[in-house]
Amino acid sequence: MGTISIEHGDRLFWLGRYTERVFTTLKVLEKYYDKMIDENPQFYVEYLNSFGLSDIYGSSDKFLKSFLYEKENPNSIANSLERAYDNGIVLREEISTDALSFIQMAMDTLEKTKDSSRGLILNLLPLEDILFGFWGCIDDYILDEEIKTIIYCGKCVERLDLYLRLGYDFKAAEAEFARLCKYLARVPKNTPYRYNTKQLSVLVETLGTPEDYRMGKSDAISALGRLFEKLK
Repeated sequence: MGTISIEHGDRLFWLGRYTERVFTTLKVLEKYYDKMIDENPQFYVEYLNSFGLSDIYGSSDKFLKSFLYEKENPNSIANSLERAYDNGIVLREEISTDALSFIQMAMDTLEKTKDSSRGLILNLLPLEDILFGFWGCIDDYILDEEIKTIIYCGKCVERLDLYLRLGYDFKAAEAEFARLCKYLARVPKNTPYRYNTKQLSVLVETLGTPEDYRMGKSDAISALGRLFEKLK
């Protein structure tokens, strides 16, 4: 097994992050959608507050349209899918054309639902299945464990980052951190694309107990953002 270049390592890592961002965001928006329908149409503002974003939308309908379909919105599902595809097309030999085709299928499916009259939940269900298909290809077609490991590190970092920002309970964050550590242990020591041990130590300290988790979320988010960096 050859080592992965810094550039390709970065693309593999962000392929994992962006694809997971789409999936977890879909799941979270489903929950917020239910609360906007059943409880409070302005409930989406809580979602925005979790990411330090201002309410420039004024209504749940405009918020959902932007966060689902507007590529210009850096926080939208459409934007994340496009960025995942941009990385994937450079990596198509590493990840397989089948895996790349699932990202394209997700983009096409999202576009087709833009003007659908069906409910949001029905629109989003096919996207979740398509993303499961993508991860199935990653598992089946990638034989190089270094490539697969870096993608899954990105996936775990993204999910844990979203869990922290959205206030998931300690058990959920602890389980995802354990999963991340499992993949970090598989990163070859001689690869030029590797994780920062100092930032990992911060994560260990801030995710050790429920109290540490409650008090150290901002430090954990910062450490996650610096865990993998391009090394000069």
